[in-house]
Amino acid sequence: MPGFEIFGEEERKEVQDVLETGVLFRYGFDGARKGHWKAASFEKEFCRRIQVGYAHLCSSGTAALSIALAACGVGAGDEVVVPPFTFVATVEAVLLAGAVPVFAEIDESLCLDPASVKALLTDRTKAVIPVHMCGAMARIDEIKALCEAENLILIEDSCQSVGGSFQGKYLGTFGHMGCFSFDPVKTLTCGEGGAVVTNDRELYRKADAYADHGHDHTGNDRGLEQHDIFGCNYRISELNAAVGLAQLRKLDRILEIQRKHKNKIKNALADCPALHFRNLPDASGDTGTFLSFFLPDEDAARYAAAELTKAGVDGCFYWFDNNWHYIRQWTHLKNMSTAARLPLQLMDNCPDYSKVELPQSDKVMGRTISMLIRLSWTEAGIDTRIEKMMKILKG
Repeated sequence: MPGFEIFGEEERKEVQDVLETGVLFRYGFDGARKGHWKAASFEKEFCRRIQVGYAHLCSSGTAALSIALAACGVGAGDEVVVPPFTFVATVEAVLLAGAVPVFAEIDESLCLDPASVKALLTDRTKAVIPVHMCGAMARIDEIKALCEAENLILIEDSCQSVGGSFQGKYLGTFGHMGCFSFDPVKTLTCGEGGAVVTNDRELYRKADAYADHGHDHTGNDRGLEQHDIFGCNYRISELNAAVGLAQLRKLDRILEIQRKHKNKIKNALADCPALHFRNLPDASGDTGTFLSFFLPDEDAARYAAAELTKAGVDGCFYWFDNNWHYIRQWTHLKNMSTAARLPLQLMDNCPDYSKVELPQSDKVMGRTISMLIRLSWTEAGIDTRIEKMMKILKG
């Protein structure tokens, strides 16, 4: 990770196809594009790769979340259970849908604790968004069972876990809809891009229209298309889709490299008695994107994170202090600082986010370090990394 580490002739060829036609728009211009439909081709190949019925490629993972919420009918006043450890876009998409984010605890899977989700359900709860963080799965079987029992919409945020699986089924395909990101630092990159997937034809139809101002995309005359719903512009360009198409065809190779590098480091660190590893509900489905481990307490984790940085062991994240990925530092949410007044600020079920307390999550995150696994590492470089890490973590 990320995919740009192995850009090559494959990406250049796909992009050149688009440039030679001059058609950068994903729809129409049938004659001029000379048979090149990069976004549509990506969607078909992605469906085959993760064994899902329908996929819609869009402009970002954030867009994918907004599209999924809209297609599933989540809106004003609906409560949506989310984790406090995620990229902030998960929460932004809920807010911008006019819905109310409700934060449940995470556990040592680094994902939603199903028991905490259940305890937060009210008659206004409409959906649950588990986030498969740092390349591996939430306890998705338990969360799915809970959603089915309570008649709740399940939208998976799989933006960080493309290619991951649980018990042989791909992440993003358990719920009503799944969302993926292909931004500049993701396992697969389009430069900017995302996708929403589903096995429900009607949800796909709504998503496909909502992402393009409500166009129904029937026929080959854009001017005659119908508009059954309102929508937004979440389209991806053919250039971005072209890059992603080449990357998608490298996914197996990427996952193989990530898993190999991660396992070598993890096996070496198993000799460090002071740490233990993230709980993986199905280790075989881990993408190998990150190696996450826990130190005994917050002080030990802070010290180790600082020492790893000093030693030149790059890519080690101490999420507890991170401005983008953990609620503790989201002052804009706590203050409800927005460019425009949000609908939920007028609702009686809008929480005071400055008073949200998540002691279980704080305890987990205060002890967590996650190391990014790179594709470009050499065997010698990994050996050096292990040597430096052992001196710090075993001492």
